[in-house]
Amino acid sequence: MTPSEAAAAPLLQAQGLHAWYGSSHVLHGVDLEIRAHESVGLLGRNGMGKSTLIRTLLGHVRQRAGSIRLRGAEVSRMPPHLVARRGVAYVPEGRGIFPNLSARENLMLAARAGVDGRCDWTLERVLETFPRVAARLGHLGAQLSGGEQQMVAIGRALMTHPLLLVLDEATEGLAPLVVDEIWRVIARIRADGIATLVVDRDYRRVAAHADRLLVLQKGRVVLEGDARELAGDAALARHLGL
Repeated sequence: MTPSEAAAAPLLQAQGLHAWYGSSHVLHGVDLEIRAHESVGLLGRNGMGKSTLIRTLLGHVRQRAGSIRLRGAEVSRMPPHLVARRGVAYVPEGRGIFPNLSARENLMLAARAGVDGRCDWTLERVLETFPRVAARLGHLGAQLSGGEQQMVAIGRALMTHPLLLVLDEATEGLAPLVVDEIWRVIARIRADGIATLVVDRDYRRVAAHADRLLVLQKGRVVLEGDARELAGDAALARHLGL
């Protein structure tokens, strides 16, 4: 692929993805594209393959088949740390905070320039975005509330200066005021031009913060399209069991 072709390619392109856990076939030929600066919402009921799709894209699922390209380069067999080095940041369900490191240490351990040399999300900017974290910077990860841990997890991902940020259930189990704050930050990230792949149970919030929606059912894409158009479509409610 020439440099010009790579520049015109989707930021992330997955074709014919299959994934298994043991003998359980979870993903069945999933296709997904995310363009630079685009926000995609990934929806579906519990157990339909959303987290498996994310983990497959990132290289965490060993039993997988299909093609995954990042900026035009094949990364299908690449281990997770090398996918991350190519500009993909992940905020996992469960946050992944190191309990015995301070909030500052949790943030700084991932800090690096982006693949394009950007250094926009400094520690100072993260703390300005999350004042609650700034006030708790010396506290251990285990001493932070769930909301504060989520803010640290998002801030840590941003400090890698990603081209694509993947958020898996970023608001799960959080108080309503904290949920509102997380969505405000997601909107700010989108406005900043970082591509996002967002999984969340609140499909209305996802649709409001996405350009396109993708709905999974039993490991297959059953609905895809413009977020504003699909938000009011009866088919969306039907596939989500609403």
